[in-house]
Amino acid sequence: MLSRKATIALLASGMFAYAAHAQQQGVTANEILLGEVEPLTGPPALLGIAYNVGTKVAIAEANAAGGVDGRKLRLLTDDDGYVPTRTIQSVRKMIEVDKIFAFTSLSGSGQGLAVLPIVEKAGIPAMPAIGPVTGLYTPPRKSVFVVGQSYEEGMYQLVRHLATSFPGKKWGILTQDDDYGVALRTGFARAQQEFKLNVVSEGEYKKGQQDFSSEMLRVRSAGAEVFMAGGVIGENVAMVKELEKLGSKPVVGMFWPGRVTATLKLMGPASDGIYAVDYVDPDNSATIAAFTERAKKLVSEAEVKAMNRYTLAAYASTKVLIEAMRRCGKNLTWACTITELEKTKNFESGVMGPISFGPGVRFSSQAVRIMKADFATLSFKPVQ
Repeated sequence: MLSRKATIALLASGMFAYAAHAQQQGVTANEILLGEVEPLTGPPALLGIAYNVGTKVAIAEANAAGGVDGRKLRLLTDDDGYVPTRTIQSVRKMIEVDKIFAFTSLSGSGQGLAVLPIVEKAGIPAMPAIGPVTGLYTPPRKSVFVVGQSYEEGMYQLVRHLATSFPGKKWGILTQDDDYGVALRTGFARAQQEFKLNVVSEGEYKKGQQDFSSEMLRVRSAGAEVFMAGGVIGENVAMVKELEKLGSKPVVGMFWPGRVTATLKLMGPASDGIYAVDYVDPDNSATIAAFTERAKKLVSEAEVKAMNRYTLAAYASTKVLIEAMRRCGKNLTWACTITELEKTKNFESGVMGPISFGPGVRFSSQAVRIMKADFATLSFKPVQ
C-alpha cells in the first residue's frame, strides 16, 4: 500500500503530465486538431474542395509515418461559401469553441484579410495558402506564414514574358474590382512602365459578373492584340468565349486561379494556346504524376478527380506546418511551432520549388513558371 507522500507524489506527477498536455489548445496525449476554412459550395468550391484534398493527403502521409511525436493529426473543415462574414464566424468558432491547434487555410485572399485581426490577436499559427495576397504577410504577422508567390509578382512575370515574346503589340486588360484586381493591376502597371506597353483597352468588372459582351466588344474595337483576362475561373471563361464569338483572337494571358482543367473544358478549343503563370509544378511533370499516385492510396476516387493546382498548394503548405510541429517534439506549443516555421530553409515539398521563411520573413516567395494551355490534353505545359 502506498504511503501518503507517495500517493501525493503520483497525483502531482499525473497532474503535471496533464497540465503539460493541456497547456496548449488542440493538443492531447494522442491527437492534434487542425482547422481549415474554405469554400466548399458555390462556384469557388472548385478551389476549396481541391485545396482540402491536398491538406488531407499531407495529413494522411504524416499519420502513416507515426504522426507528430506519436500524436495523430485530425482535421476540422468549415465551408464559408467564399463569404467573409461566414469566414469570420468559422474562424472564431474554431479558435474559441473547437479549440484547434493551427489553421491550414483561411479561405481566399479577401476572406483571409477579413479574419487576420482575429488570428493575430489569438496568436494561433495559420498557413493561408489559397490566396497569397500581400496584406497577409506585409507587414509580417507573427503567427501567419504564407507559401506561394504574390499576385503582383506573378502578373509582372507573365506580362514580362508576353511583352518579350510579342513586342510592339497593342494590349488590353480587364480585372475584378477588389483586392485581387488591384494586385493584378499593380503587377501589370510595373511591366507596362518597364516595357512601355501600348495599352489600348483597360477596365474593371463587378465581382460575380457573368456577361462580358460589352467589355470584350471594347477590347476588339480597340484592336488589342494581347489581352490579360484578370478573372478567377468563370469570368475568364466568359471573356474568352465572348472573344471567340466576336471572332477576335488576341494572345490571352490569365492568372493561376484559372490554371485548372475545368477552365479548359469550359472554354473548349478557344483555350488552346492561352498563357498562364504558376508556382506549383506543371500538370505533366513527373513530380505531379508521383503525387497523384500517392494520393490515390490515401483519399477517395472522387477526391482524386477533384484535384487541381490548389491541391498542390495546400499539400506543400501543410507539409511545412507539420514538419515544424515535428521539430517541436513533446514541446508542441504555438510559440515553438512559430519558431520552427521561422527556421524553415529550402524545404522540399515535392510539388514546387524549395520553401524558406526566416526571422521577420513570413512569405516563401516561390519562383514562378510560364505555362501554355494544350486543349488536346487538357493541361498546361511549361514554356520556360
